[in-house]
Amino acid sequence: MKKENALLTIVYTSDVHGNAMPISYGTNESTDSGLAKYATAVKKIRNEKENVLVLDNGDLIQGTPFMTHYVKQHRHKGNPMITLVNQIDIDGAVIGNHEFNFGKNVLSDAVKQSKFPWISANIIDITTNEPKYGPPYLIKIFPNGLKVAVIGVTTHYIPNWESPDHIEGLYFADAYETLKEWTTYIRKTENPDVLIASYHGGFERDLETGEETEVQTGENQGYRMCDIEGIDILLTGHQHRKLTTKVNDVLVIQPGNNGTLYGEVNISLSNTSGKWEITEKMAQLRDLHSVPADQEALQAIEDLEASTQNWLDEPIGFIEGDMAIHNPFQARIAKHPFIEFIQKVQMEESGVDISVTSLLNNSSKGFASSVTMRDVVSNYMYPNTLVVLELTGHDIKLALEKSAEYFTINDYGEIAVNPAYETPKPQHYNYDMWEGIDYTIVVNEPVGNRIRNISYQGKPLSEDESYHVVLNNYRATGGGNYDMFKEKPVVKEIQKDAVEIIRAYFERHKTVQATITSNFAVKVK
Repeated sequence: MKKENALLTIVYTSDVHGNAMPISYGTNESTDSGLAKYATAVKKIRNEKENVLVLDNGDLIQGTPFMTHYVKQHRHKGNPMITLVNQIDIDGAVIGNHEFNFGKNVLSDAVKQSKFPWISANIIDITTNEPKYGPPYLIKIFPNGLKVAVIGVTTHYIPNWESPDHIEGLYFADAYETLKEWTTYIRKTENPDVLIASYHGGFERDLETGEETEVQTGENQGYRMCDIEGIDILLTGHQHRKLTTKVNDVLVIQPGNNGTLYGEVNISLSNTSGKWEITEKMAQLRDLHSVPADQEALQAIEDLEASTQNWLDEPIGFIEGDMAIHNPFQARIAKHPFIEFIQKVQMEESGVDISVTSLLNNSSKGFASSVTMRDVVSNYMYPNTLVVLELTGHDIKLALEKSAEYFTINDYGEIAVNPAYETPKPQHYNYDMWEGIDYTIVVNEPVGNRIRNISYQGKPLSEDESYHVVLNNYRATGGGNYDMFKEKPVVKEIQKDAVEIIRAYFERHKTVQATITSNFAVKVK
């Protein structure tokens, strides 16, 4: 029998997070990112290659002011991210954890508008016991008979982050166990030539040494998945890492975030006996430098983009004093006026006098003297809502000790950021600062024994007494491994997202003073 050769090309995005336009909304500067540019790259690949499979690996519809504005004011129109991936003509997509952030209706509408299947085998409708948003896997057969299977799974840790009403009626089965089960089933019943696992999740171990790199919560299971017999390719995401390698002969890849890179996997196959066999597999990360934006894509979203820009440039308030963040590390070890502002907003909205917040990332710049919506959304990029929990003093102490893990002492004896909060994924948002209580973090004490001198209203905090505390919904559900908050009594839920709450605060207080109440200290003995 004559030998045949074939090349299968898999192109995929992950963690695009609402980036449609090649623009940074915080500065309005052009960027080499976004679906409009990616559309051009996909067209070129399809023109040059025969067997092309295009996928998205989740966290597609949330993450930019563009999408926040769409949800707030343009829901009656089609979801612009779905419009673009429909134009790109992708073959399938996986549900990411941030797909739930805008609520069930926004996600359901997005799925209905999609011209492609959503595959997340482990997100189960509890009434039907079937995958909620689409089939557990897809099969694509190319003209040369090459048969490819793609299984989609999503990190099952979502209930630890998401508002309960956003995931009501859903069961998140273990991603590893689900993938193992479906891989066995598909290999037996479908007999594909190539089996791809598309996993919205990352890696729990070092890819070279196999050593644990994070607390084994089940949030990330990618390393373990490479032990599943029958998987050829593991597409990953969630951690926003940039990597390609092999683990147990499984080719793995992760293409960063925000649509700045995409993954390209090329699989060489040969056929001499009626069955395609893989002879080589390679993965590369591709950037969008010098790639022009697709005009059809730009035209499809130009009206919403113009509306977004007008919304972002609306002045909403003024600051007297300095509320700019010049050094994000300093803003975490000593009280900063911007942090105090967020605490005041949360306390006024909730009516309680103890508040928890964080500086969400190192690109936050705080506020200048005139504040626009662009300033608000560039500093507060997540659609968090607020929750008031009833916590004991003991719970508060545990939470403070958890936050204190953020710090370490470097080789020079100086306070520094614990490397675990910077790699493999930056997690600066998991360091909390508190308002309404006084406390001290002593960094050169052992982890779990760093908090000193906790007081409330001038008196030592009582571990047995209960206190009402306002915090965002991500943290209130235990997000960031703050297990002490899980299943605590909910006093109040405030179903408005942070951007709207901040805007309303400026409507009530047109001019805000930049103030500092020094209620905490981070130091060495």
